[in-house]
Amino acid sequence: MAMSNKVDSYYREVPFRRHHTAPGSLAEHQCRQEQHELHTHHSSTSTGTIDEYSRMSSLHEVINKVQSQVRWCLLLAVDVLLMMWQHFKAFLSLWYKASCQGFSKNKRNMSVNSEVDTLSYCSKKWKGEALNAKQMRKAYENVYWKHNIKTLQPVKEDNYCMLRAIMFQVFSQALPFPGWMKEKDILKLPEKLLYSQGCNWIQQFSFGPEKYVGPKVYGKLRSCLDLFKNEWVDFCASKDRVERNKMCRYFFSDETKENKVYEALKFIMLYLVIEAHDNLKTEDQIPNFFHFLFSRDTSADPLSYMMNHLNMVGDTIGLEKAELCLVGYALEVKIKVLRLSKFNTEKFEMIYPLDHKRDWHEITLITDDDQHYNIPGVYH
Repeated sequence: MAMSNKVDSYYREVPFRRHHTAPGSLAEHQCRQEQHELHTHHSSTSTGTIDEYSRMSSLHEVINKVQSQVRWCLLLAVDVLLMMWQHFKAFLSLWYKASCQGFSKNKRNMSVNSEVDTLSYCSKKWKGEALNAKQMRKAYENVYWKHNIKTLQPVKEDNYCMLRAIMFQVFSQALPFPGWMKEKDILKLPEKLLYSQGCNWIQQFSFGPEKYVGPKVYGKLRSCLDLFKNEWVDFCASKDRVERNKMCRYFFSDETKENKVYEALKFIMLYLVIEAHDNLKTEDQIPNFFHFLFSRDTSADPLSYMMNHLNMVGDTIGLEKAELCLVGYALEVKIKVLRLSKFNTEKFEMIYPLDHKRDWHEITLITDDDQHYNIPGVYH
């Protein structure tokens, strides 16, 4: 600070000294010496300023590099976080789908629903003041009060509907296994028809939506018959109603098992048709409904019956009323059908087959349209 003041004082005094100092004098010499010292100081000051500027430039360059590195690291971190988020969302999506699938598997979708109030079911299905709706409501009231059917179980509406409504009652009530099936051993029926009776055309038997399978049909039939027999035996062995209800919930939520049982029953019906047709040739007595069945052009013999009727059941059509006698005969049960569309007529309550035996158990079906069948909640 003192040097700076000295410099300033010097530059103020220089003009005065130059004007009043004699050449070659001691004063002139002193003046020149002071001027040299000041020039040296100014040079050193300038050099320091340059060095300081250089140091500042280097520091600024370092700061810029650090900022650039930090910026790059931040961008990289953002990219990594975005990538992790994308993977996390994909993982959540997969986990959600797996959870939904697991939930769907655990929540079994039964083809026979739980019991509902009969009149409530009717009021939801048959609304309005149309004549047909009023007639159906009267029919349901008759079923509720006179037939004591307070509840019913809606059955899945597909082309196995009638067979499902029948087999559900057979299993849930643990009805006895038919005696004739024990005597003949239904598991051996496919080979018996092939080798003893030469019915190789059975290879054209269709399993609902599954069409002609050729020689493999025999193995598939045995598999269906085996399941049919084992399931029935298991239900009969269960004497506890609650346990049978659990078994029904499990069985009637497994579409594969269900369909195999229905296809087994279709084949048993075919076997009885073949047997009755052979007895007809030898003039042996057969149940009356077989005469009606063979009188139709579409079922004049077992092959035409299979091709024109049985093969389409479960695929494009359901079981017809004409086959109910055959089903009852095969299972040794009396089937009562309440046809609500025929209320107040003689065809309202029908029994299949009419020539049933007295010791056969009875099951009841309820239908609005002769296509879809429900199950009464109160068994008789």
